[in-house]
Amino acid sequence: MASSLPEADETDSIGEACGVFGIWGPGLPTSHLTYLALYALQHRGQESAGIAVTDGVQMCVDKGMGLVPAIFNEHRLAALTGHVAIGHTRYSTTGSSTWRNAQPVFRGSRLTQFALAHNGNLINTRELLELTNMTAEDVGSDSDVVAELLARELAAHVATDSDPHAFEKALLTTLPQLRGAFSFVMLAGDRLIGVRDPNGFRPLFLGRLDDGWVLASETPALDVIGATVVREVAPGEVIFIDGDGVYSEWPFADERIDPRLCIFEFVYFARPDGELRGESIQLARQRMGEQLAREAPADADLVVPIPDSSIPGAQGYARQSGIPYGDGFVKNRYIGRTFIAPSQELREAAVRIKLNPIKRVVEGKRLVVIDDSIVRATTLRETVRMVRKAGAAEVHLRILSPPYRWPCFFGMDTADRSKLIAANLSVDDIREYLGADSLSYLSLDGLRGSMAPPRKGFCDACLTGRYPIELPSELLAATDLGADPSGLPTSGATAIRR
Repeated sequence: MASSLPEADETDSIGEACGVFGIWGPGLPTSHLTYLALYALQHRGQESAGIAVTDGVQMCVDKGMGLVPAIFNEHRLAALTGHVAIGHTRYSTTGSSTWRNAQPVFRGSRLTQFALAHNGNLINTRELLELTNMTAEDVGSDSDVVAELLARELAAHVATDSDPHAFEKALLTTLPQLRGAFSFVMLAGDRLIGVRDPNGFRPLFLGRLDDGWVLASETPALDVIGATVVREVAPGEVIFIDGDGVYSEWPFADERIDPRLCIFEFVYFARPDGELRGESIQLARQRMGEQLAREAPADADLVVPIPDSSIPGAQGYARQSGIPYGDGFVKNRYIGRTFIAPSQELREAAVRIKLNPIKRVVEGKRLVVIDDSIVRATTLRETVRMVRKAGAAEVHLRILSPPYRWPCFFGMDTADRSKLIAANLSVDDIREYLGADSLSYLSLDGLRGSMAPPRKGFCDACLTGRYPIELPSELLAATDLGADPSGLPTSGATAIRR
């Protein structure tokens, strides 16, 4: 057991990389449609946002720090003219939260220009920097490294080849060098391009408008602009969209194609009104709650969710258990990360800004409190304290996923294992730290079984320590991953594999 508990100023939520969107639509207000789509993807990144547009000749990029409506207004959108556009909302998992690292990333020269927006995290950035003779100080993020690699490859092609497909050739040459999670949308010439890594860690959808095509991280971004879902971009697929239609290329070796969608897309990230793999996120989360009620029943008066992502799970738990469902908390949706507070009173106040119990609902009740996951646990600890202060008789915590014990290197900000409470404490120790009367997690089999078939093809490394692709030795060494989660030693720096 670790000797230390999480620092009190750390958030208990998981941060995910980004949301991406692209549209090819002659005659359509592409920048305005991109703005609306980014609104629908705001939950995937709230630190910065940006839009790039092109008319096939000139490209314009506008980006800034903060939420989408704080950055863009009618005046700024009116200046973004063109029939192809991409957009991005960012959460900084690689690279600091600065304007320099806001996306889309742009590269341009006298002959060529392109823009790129990235959802995911690369794991071989150090290797890629060595290929370019650059240092970490020369770039702001892994997305910057990709853009630089592509720009250099493109310059070589342009110097020797006047073929209009020079960008395509440069892209297909660059992509196989990348390792990790990457769903890209790109602008080049008058084309919209979508890329999904060979494991498909992060989602990407192709949609159709009457007069155009769209790409998006989630289906609600298509819904909001009136587009219909055509299909998911397949792992390892590169989609090109232009006046001739839609066509695909497959630059990755067959042995690298191994679908591993992040299982936390279903647990936490994706909007409940969306779909993944033809599966309703809302219904999947309700089934998680039903299964959790079977695995971990409680003698209680009321089931209450910690909003928002755990609401469907709480509905399922209540339905299966027969315990009434109730809304016991009000969430302030206008607050980002909780500020650092030096005292217990201020920490509790900081959490209450974001989440406040409804005293008349919880007072005197034995509560089953449903949450989607526990990462660092500090916010949840304050939440339990608040609900007890509001008069709850008992607090039984039920978690809609297994213990989060292992770092993620594919787009979530949990690369430091020492800060994951379940990696350092037993379930009963966590219960005691949180101040709950009982604590139970959904089993891994229960989580997998809550998905509609096929139930395979997920990355659940954060829950199991079994990584679907080999990790560089520096990541293994830096995050205490030199041993198998079962306790068996691994050979050298070989990644733990499924």
